[in-house]
Amino acid sequence: MTSETTHATSDDTGLVGFQKHDHTNCVESSLAIAETRCKAEGLRLTPVRRKVLEMLLQEHRALGAYAILDRLRDAGFGSQPPVAYRALDFLVENGFVHKIERLNAFVACSHPGASHSPAFMICRKCDAVAEAHSTPAKGALGAAARAVGFEIERTVVEAEGVCPDCTEKA
Repeated sequence: MTSETTHATSDDTGLVGFQKHDHTNCVESSLAIAETRCKAEGLRLTPVRRKVLEMLLQEHRALGAYAILDRLRDAGFGSQPPVAYRALDFLVENGFVHKIERLNAFVACSHPGASHSPAFMICRKCDAVAEAHSTPAKGALGAAARAVGFEIERTVVEAEGVCPDCTEKA
């Protein structure tokens, strides 16, 4: 049985929107990509790291570290903050998860393994998060950086608004 939900999904172009999709397949395929990449690169996707990634994939919205810790405790993985933070550090460092600065929370990457500068669309009502590729080095920010000799290494683009589901409910 598959569950169909409306959340952030990626289409063939890499653009992301809030549309219905096969959520079970979404989670399973993303976990498989993470497991394959970890195996190929000699990374350890420990049970707690895998569980944190699975939780974030299930949600398609940002979760704070303490919400993750509560869920880890409920799943029998311990209740000390370092348990969640170590897993999140690994997942962020290896591009499986992104930190949403505005929410001080984390979301699973929609494009794991791809080198990219993500741009996030965050619903201010339900905290659903969609991810898209951005190219700040090619836009106005890139031009301003080049003008002063600055080399952009990392950007975080976060747009706040209302997702289609919340718009419909209003």
